[in-house]
Amino acid sequence: MLKRTKGKEVRKKKPATAKIKEPKPRQGKVEVPKKTKELAPAAKKKIAVKRLLKKEKIALKEEAKPAIEITPVEEPKPVEEIRPKVLELDTPIPLKELALKIGVKANELIVNLMAKKVFATINQSLGEDVVKGILKDYGYEFKRPPKIEDQIIKEHRELEEKQDIRHIVGRPPVVTFMGHVDHGKTSLLDFIRKTRVADKEKGGITQHIGAYAVKFKNGSVTFLDTPGHEAFTAMRARGANATDIVVLVIAADDGVMPQTKEAVDHARAAGVPIVVALNKCDLPNANMEKVKGQLSQLGLTSEDWGGKTIAVPVSAKTGEGVDKLLEMLLLESEMLELKANPRLRARGVVIEGKLSSGQGPVATILVKNGTLRVGDMVLSGMYYGRIKAMMNDKLERIEEAPPSKPVSILGLSGVPMAGDEFFVVKDEKKARTLSLLKQDEERARRLRLSKRVTLEDFYQQMKEGVAKELAIVLKGDVQGSIEALQQSLSELNTKDVKLNIIHADVGNINESDVMLAVVSNAVVMGFNVKVEEGAQEIAAKEGIEIKIYGIIYEAIQDVMAAMEGLLEPYSKEVFVGRAKVVQVFKVSKAGTIAGSSVVKGKIVRTGIAKLLRDKSVIYEGRIASLKRFKDDVREVAEGFECGIGLERHDDIKAGDLIEVYGIEKVARRLDSRKD
Repeated sequence: MLKRTKGKEVRKKKPATAKIKEPKPRQGKVEVPKKTKELAPAAKKKIAVKRLLKKEKIALKEEAKPAIEITPVEEPKPVEEIRPKVLELDTPIPLKELALKIGVKANELIVNLMAKKVFATINQSLGEDVVKGILKDYGYEFKRPPKIEDQIIKEHRELEEKQDIRHIVGRPPVVTFMGHVDHGKTSLLDFIRKTRVADKEKGGITQHIGAYAVKFKNGSVTFLDTPGHEAFTAMRARGANATDIVVLVIAADDGVMPQTKEAVDHARAAGVPIVVALNKCDLPNANMEKVKGQLSQLGLTSEDWGGKTIAVPVSAKTGEGVDKLLEMLLLESEMLELKANPRLRARGVVIEGKLSSGQGPVATILVKNGTLRVGDMVLSGMYYGRIKAMMNDKLERIEEAPPSKPVSILGLSGVPMAGDEFFVVKDEKKARTLSLLKQDEERARRLRLSKRVTLEDFYQQMKEGVAKELAIVLKGDVQGSIEALQQSLSELNTKDVKLNIIHADVGNINESDVMLAVVSNAVVMGFNVKVEEGAQEIAAKEGIEIKIYGIIYEAIQDVMAAMEGLLEPYSKEVFVGRAKVVQVFKVSKAGTIAGSSVVKGKIVRTGIAKLLRDKSVIYEGRIASLKRFKDDVREVAEGFECGIGLERHDDIKAGDLIEVYGIEKVARRLDSRKD
């Protein structure tokens, strides 16, 4: 009773809204008490307001989203762009090594190269252009590794950037004479210098670069005299790269020639202006207008034809127009505004290098910036040294060389390559270290170039036929001459005869050169050098041939003759005679015999027979029998009849023609395309 009463009291005191706060889960429709139904409109309004505010917030967020979310949607393209991998490689590089670098089989590279009409063996070295193409195909980007001298160049550039502009002054122009052979380049320069250099050059052709400084009025001009023969293309190219202005010498009686065009290409590649000297204007057959017309076709229209090219008629013989030419050169240099700082450490380029018996390594150099002094520590290519002596172009000793000054220096540890840059460095230890590193780099380069014979090579040689080789030990008086010979001789290579220059260096032919020739079965060639006594004795004892030349043409001709001597003669078919089949006989033992009449030449038993029917060859083989009546004969002359039996062939009809050919061995030449 108490519990019930207590329960009733509790139910009476508890408000009706208590059930709304803690509703019990029920299935079906929920009955709302009357008091709750009365509050529903206000509650609904409150809920509606909340929902409206929530929708507005969502709308605001959605309006703000595009500014944030659209940007990354549009930008994935550059992020996802695949860039080629950069691969640093020294070239030339053997095909096998390149295949390892890019992770493919060597045979795959060989096939790909064949598709590009480049045929290479597994150990053959590939040049930079070929390597670039291969890397591009495989998604790589080619990059040359930094050179040893880059560090020195960087130091010099930093000094030049920090230089005081008050110390920058004008410098004389460096002018290069270019043109076709025998058009008078050296003779014209000779007149300007008032010396007789042209007579000293063998064959009347400049054999190596000369550098000379000439004073004129209030200025000075430095001239580079480059060889005109096509074999010296590389030397002429170096001359263009070291020059400010090119004087294109053209003989007015001869006009534009192949090497004239080549010189124009070098000048344009170097980005230097061209001044034309129309030489031999004193000759009666000189045709200035014709030459100017040819020049306009090269894009060098003269000023009097409405163009911008300076063309000056000159004569190296009489001196006519020479002063005007020099004035034009000084005027052109003023327009170029050539500047240098004589207070900086010197840097420049090697024009030529040679080994002198009394002085050791001698380098002809051109100072491009700074001032070079006796006692300076110089680094050039693989060699370094302190300058012991310095001479100008007249062989006078001087103490210093300002910008644009050509000089010869003594003191380097070896003969630098023509075209090498030189730098003055403060630290001798650093110069020695860089020199050794450069020598290691050069040795590595030569190893890459050297061919190591492997089983793959033997297989390749078996496929191509045995290739013969002419080995040469080459010595020259200057580096430029050696390079020119190497370039010309390399063009003589054929698939049947390989030319292998196993050693090339500057200096006289010594015992070491001859011993190398002995073990390599090589020929020793010298260009403007002498043979040491000991070397001559060994050569005579061992039967080694030593050839000395003064003109490059003769050297090339001799090498061509030697290579042609190694070529196997090729077989050539020679027409001997023709017979017409008149009647066919069947002989039990001999088979089918063609009774024929010789209509041209003669039919010989040892020849190769071709059976022609309706102008088509239906058989080619040997003659089994040749008879005159019943007698076996060796040959039958024109106008006579004979019986001809063909080896293993019976299909012969009256009216057929039988032609006979002989095989003749013909000596092959290097320009022969016969297989």
